[in-house]
Amino acid sequence: MLFRREVLEGIAGGRIDRVFRVWAVPRVRAGSTQRTWAGIVVIDSVTPVTPEEITEEDAHRSGFQDRAALLTALSKSTKEGGYHRVMLHLGGPDPRSELAEDADLTERELADLKAALDAVDARSRRAPWTREVLRLIEEHPGLRAQELAERAGRDKLPFKADVRRLKSLGLTDSLETGYRISPRGKALMAYLRALAE
Repeated sequence: MLFRREVLEGIAGGRIDRVFRVWAVPRVRAGSTQRTWAGIVVIDSVTPVTPEEITEEDAHRSGFQDRAALLTALSKSTKEGGYHRVMLHLGGPDPRSELAEDADLTERELADLKAALDAVDARSRRAPWTREVLRLIEEHPGLRAQELAERAGRDKLPFKADVRRLKSLGLTDSLETGYRISPRGKALMAYLRALAE
């Protein structure tokens, strides 16, 4: 489930605690979570609703000026299906974000990160890729995934999957558009460059 930046800001600030979607079948369920740049969004409930059941409070608590504006936005959806009210809240920071901010690494931790990259590359069915992807992101922060993938001569979806693997190690951060090397990633890149000298 995708969220606009202003909606995530509202969820993080406690102003927004619900969103509305047009779905034939709900895409999320109560108890599920979603990682976002604002933190972990927790889904509390998913309820089918009719337009008549949508209230002014629903509109305000989902970031709209009034009920009419919310209904207009929903009616413009190109998806088929019924309206669903998704109650949610911010569960806390994404643990990967906290990891990514930790740049105070010991020599042992840096060596362990290098070994983790080596292991990923060794298991790859193609040529080693971890350093190339990190270098591309370092040199082009904020560049769209499609453009980064093209620079690497890769398809977009497998490229994004690789970036997620690096993010799970705390080495990259997702931006509204594209990515950046995290403080932890910068520390590792400096370590790798020093080893290569």
